[in-house]
Amino acid sequence: MMTPTAKATKNLLRSRNRLIGTALAGCCVFVMTACSSGGEENPKASSTPSSAKSSVAPSNTADPDAAAKREVLDSYDRMWTEQMKAYHKADEKGTDLQKYATLDALGQVRNDLARMREAGTVVRGDVKHSKTEVKSIDLGAKTPKASVKDCMDISGWQTYNTKDKRVQPMPPGQKTQYWATATAERWDGQWLITSLTPHGDDAC
Repeated sequence: MMTPTAKATKNLLRSRNRLIGTALAGCCVFVMTACSSGGEENPKASSTPSSAKSSVAPSNTADPDAAAKREVLDSYDRMWTEQMKAYHKADEKGTDLQKYATLDALGQVRNDLARMREAGTVVRGDVKHSKTEVKSIDLGAKTPKASVKDCMDISGWQTYNTKDKRVQPMPPGQKTQYWATATAERWDGQWLITSLTPHGDDAC
């Protein structure tokens, strides 16, 4: 019979594999599920400037959507900053995730954090991003929408088991750089990330 600890570990592995598409040991980065534009709440934008900067900003200054694209990338960067704060302590408290992600999407984050706490794991290090760009944007839609493509680098990511006091190693052959795509919607003037999909087999 599977023990509670074994069950917790199995659930954590399932959550981890959903993001990277492969067995990255102990990882619990979330995959946000897309929500409809008719969400019940519209979190407001932060009034405090963030130190997070987009790894790649739109370079075409003649682009009429350039300012909006920069706003999308800023929200994407801030979401990642707040997400990593949560995973570093397996707790959302003290973060601003609600300002940069939809409420439906946050449900997945909270599920993953609960699994991490049950398994006794936290994240050390960080995920790096490069070649990040807005692939499409529709400002004329009733709810403006955008899509983002990003090269994720998890070589500096570690999953630390606080119960065993050890780092859980990545499995052999695990890609450490791969593409991820995200979608965003603008609610009440603030761009919110509505989905994040890693493509663990698509190296970048």
